[in-house]
Amino acid sequence: MDTLGERLNYVRKKNGYTQKGLGEAIGVSRGVIYNLEKNKTAPQAIVINALCQHLNVSRDWLLYNVGGMEDTSDLPLKTKILAELYQIIRELSEEEQAYLLNVAKSLHH
Repeated sequence: MDTLGERLNYVRKKNGYTQKGLGEAIGVSRGVIYNLEKNKTAPQAIVINALCQHLNVSRDWLLYNVGGMEDTSDLPLKTKILAELYQIIRELSEEEQAYLLNVAKSLHH
C-alpha cells in the first residue's frame, strides 16, 4: 500500500464501511472519501484527524505509511515499544530475528 488512498481504502473496508457510510460517520460527503482514495485531492488535516480517530488508525501510518496501522497513542509506553519492535522485527529475515533475540536475551541477564 504505497499511497494514502490505498491505505484508506484498505482500512475503510477492514472496518466494514462503504465510502458513503464512512463519509457520513465523520461528517463529509462520499466524494471526499472517493477523492482521497483515488489520491485526487490533498487531505485536509481535520478530515485526516477524523478518519484516524474514527477508524482507530495511526496518523503517521495513514499519511506516510510509517509505523503500525493501529493508533497506539493511548497505550502505556511499554506496550507502544513492544508494538513498534514487533513492526520492525517482522520485516527482518529469520536470521536477523534470531540475532536480535540473542541480543535481547544477553541484555536480560
